Amino acid sequence: MLGGGGSKFSPPVVMGDESIMSPKEHGTSNTPVQQNLRWGCDFETADRICNFNRHYAEFSGYWEARTSFLKDESAASGEIEFFDSNSGKPLFIAPKNRSFEDFVKESKNHGWPSFRDDEVVWDNVRILPNGEAISVDGTHLGHNLPDRKGNRYCINLVSVAGQLSTSK
Repeated sequence: MLGGGGSKFSPPVVMGDESIMSPKEHGTSNTPVQQNLRWGCDFETADRICNFNRHYAEFSGYWEARTSFLKDESAASGEIEFFDSNSGKPLFIAPKNRSFEDFVKESKNHGWPSFRDDEVVWDNVRILPNGEAISVDGTHLGHNLPDRKGNRYCINLVSVAGQLSTSK
């Protein structure tokens, strides 16, 4: 069954529980966001959205208007890896099974980067019963807002603009 409000989501979704978002050393995470976020994402906005927030988002269109994402990335980029802004773990790889243009078009239509099931790194992403998308380390990412095509993960760019972590 696809849907929020306390329901489960269909595979391949990996469900999580509220314990992942329990208070930690820095809000819902053990650390603040990385200082050197990709695409010029703002540190303060990212830290607030990722670690001290469960319901709100960067403003609609932030990823287009306030970052260099669309200048830095293109079809020539191939599959783009998106890393947790706190831990640096991979969370999404896009576009997969669609073009860069289709990824951007869908994201622009909704106001936030929009990912599909094939683009989620399920080892590091969980969906709570209410549809909140989180990392296994407690980073608020956004929400699963299914549509007629299936699960659609509406994700804050500030939450997935980290640098790859080389620590184990």
